[in-house]
Order: sequence, then C-alpha cells, then structure tokens
Amino acid sequence: MALRRFNHNHLLQLRNVLKIKQTNYSTTFANLNKSQKFLLAAGGILTSGLGVIYALEQSVKASSDVAHPVKFPWSHNGPISSLDIASVRRGYQVYKQICSACHSLKFVAYREMVGTIMTEEEAKAEAADITVLDGPDGEGKMFERPGKLQDYVPKPYPNEEAARHANNGAHPPDLTYITLARNEQEDYIFSLLTGYCEPPAGVTVGDGQHYNPYFQGGAISMAQPIYNEALEYADGTPATASQLAKDVSTFLVWCAQPEHDERKRMLIRAIFYLSITTAACWVWKRNVWSTIKTRKVQYLKKK
Repeated sequence: MALRRFNHNHLLQLRNVLKIKQTNYSTTFANLNKSQKFLLAAGGILTSGLGVIYALEQSVKASSDVAHPVKFPWSHNGPISSLDIASVRRGYQVYKQICSACHSLKFVAYREMVGTIMTEEEAKAEAADITVLDGPDGEGKMFERPGKLQDYVPKPYPNEEAARHANNGAHPPDLTYITLARNEQEDYIFSLLTGYCEPPAGVTVGDGQHYNPYFQGGAISMAQPIYNEALEYADGTPATASQLAKDVSTFLVWCAQPEHDERKRMLIRAIFYLSITTAACWVWKRNVWSTIKTRKVQYLKKK
C-alpha cells in the first residue's frame, strides 16, 4: 500500500510539473510581440524549406543504376586558377575531328575563339570553309555565302529529326553548356568518355547500345568515341584516351564559360584594390579619431 501511494503521489507531482512547463511555454510565446512571432515563424518556414530542398536534391542525385564520378584535381578549379589554354586548343581539335560528326556547338561563334584557340587569321580561314544561308537579299531571296567571324559553329544535322534518324532514334545533345548542365560538370564528361566497359552479369543492353556505368540507366547509344591514338595532336602531345578525354572536357568548360579567366582576373583586381582602399580607410579613420581618442577630459569641482 505504501509503495502504491508513493507511486501515485510521484505521478501526480510529475504531471503538475509538466503542466507548469507547458503553461510557461505557452505564456512565453503569448508574450512575444508581432515582430518576434513573425521572425520565429519565418525561421521555422525557412528551416523546413531548406530541409525539403536538401532532401529533393539528394533524391535527384541518388540513383541505384548510375555510378557517380570522383572529383578530379582540375588545374582550373582553384579560386584564381586559369584554364589550361594548350589543353583547350587540343580539346577543340578533339571536338572537330571526333565529336563534331554528331554533336553541335550552336552557341559558340568563331569570333570567341580569337586569341584563345586560334589567331584572328586562322579563325577567319576556318570560318570561310563553311557555307552559311543568309538573306534575304534585295530581291527577297535567301542566298549562301562563306562564313565570317560572327557566324556560329555549324550543326552536323539540319534538325532534330535528322539527328535521330542518323543515330537510331537518339538525339546527340548540344555540347555548348553540357558541363554546366550536369551536377559533376567536367568530372562527368571525363568519366563518361573513359568509362565504357562490358556490362556486368545480369545486365543486358539493346541493339546499337553500349554499356557505360556513368550514364543514366547504363545503356548509351553513343559508341566509345575515343581511344588511344585516335588522332595525332598538332603539338605532338601523346594522344592517349585519358589525354583526349581531359582535353575535350577542358575545352567544353571553356565553351560554357569563355569568360572564365577574365572573371578570375577581375577577382584578383578587386582583391588588390579593395586591400588598398581598406588600408586607406583605416589610416583615415585613425587620423580623424586620433584627436578624440587621445584627448584628456578633466572635471573641475565648483567652488
């Protein structure tokens, strides 16, 4: 009986304590003003929203049928690191001799290559090799003319239907912004180009398809495009498969961000000028406040 009475009294005390705490929390929230309640509600909504966004992002990235590329140490990934221009030039050669048969660069103009990939004379000569449909002329007719610097790299197919017909129903994507369109950016391009292998046991691919673990689903319509000695570099660099993949990936980074190096040069300039400005403001502040901080205040008693 004594033990039962003790447990009963203990439970009553515990319930009273919980009621007091609950009342205190309710009273505390009720005592908040409108601004505090708004900030508290906004914080809760923001936290919940960030949690939902993170969960959705992870659900998109997570996949059981695709391998995720590792992070490679690209030389241009530093905060003030520039692109390897020699690699960009070799990458353009890889694109022109291998990739341009199926993939387009419809947002890259020849004028953008001047000073980076080739000289102005070389760019004009290369642009003149293509034929561009222009017009209308004075009679309202379309006409063909040699390409100019302001023209864009020509597409391998006139339209999407022709591209699908030539590639067993698959549409080769435009490569201008491909590195920005993938979460892993150039790591994905390099891994995809070097990741072709035999399908594992239990996995089958259709006719005209190939297995690549870095491609969504594993079955990709594009055959392995690069291999050792697939071309001969103009600068004599050994044309291994990994070198080809590295160079074309760097070139595609340049295609998506031709202002890459200039943007980082602006960062260096901004840091330099802001450092000078900060130092000048600090000296000016010390000069202005020196008379105030070093003065002596003396209080005199009334007689």
